[in-house]
Amino acid sequence: MSREFLLDASRRERTGLDEAIFCAGKSVAQLEAILADASNAGRRLLLTRLAPEARAALPAERTAGLDYDPVSRTAILGAVQTPVADEPRAGVVTAGSSDVPVAREAARTLLYDGHPCREIHDVGVAGLWRLLERVDELRTFDVVIAVAGMEAALASVLGGLVPGAIIAVPTSTGYGVASGGETALRALLTSCAPGVTVVNIDNGYGAACAAARILNTSPR
Repeated sequence: MSREFLLDASRRERTGLDEAIFCAGKSVAQLEAILADASNAGRRLLLTRLAPEARAALPAERTAGLDYDPVSRTAILGAVQTPVADEPRAGVVTAGSSDVPVAREAARTLLYDGHPCREIHDVGVAGLWRLLERVDELRTFDVVIAVAGMEAALASVLGGLVPGAIIAVPTSTGYGVASGGETALRALLTSCAPGVTVVNIDNGYGAACAAARILNTSPR
């Protein structure tokens, strides 16, 4: 039988980022084989979209070394990178509590890559005072990941208030014409705030990778 996967052991040397394993759509047998391969080679791994039921189906010997977070559905095999800074240089901000799973995926990815962040939740534009109370703190970050659904106004507001790089993550949170995040995505792509970077719907991992590239190439 042909091998169904080939881990990219040299990706960090090329790009500064390790390969991550996107678990959705993979069978338990495939996940078990990937984890065994990485463990035998002494490699670290970040797994994303690992559903609780898939984790529960894995053999105990494979889950014993996994740091699993059910909120973000991420798992880390092995140690995280040694932090590259004493104080967080990145903030992850959500408009509402419904956006936390996507934000936590971003935070966990940053942690894995050695960039601890500060999470600030439930500061959407419907209660703008809550965001304004944190503006001085937000201005200290080199990168801010803004996670929001509905019309995703949070990133545009931040783009007019803080000097750091803004990476916007539209989420699938919302009713009716929110259309599973498409309205948020389109709103962000037409943001009036200049310089806002936008990733795909619910893509906390991608936002964190963009943030890590910025932080890796701009030491404070």
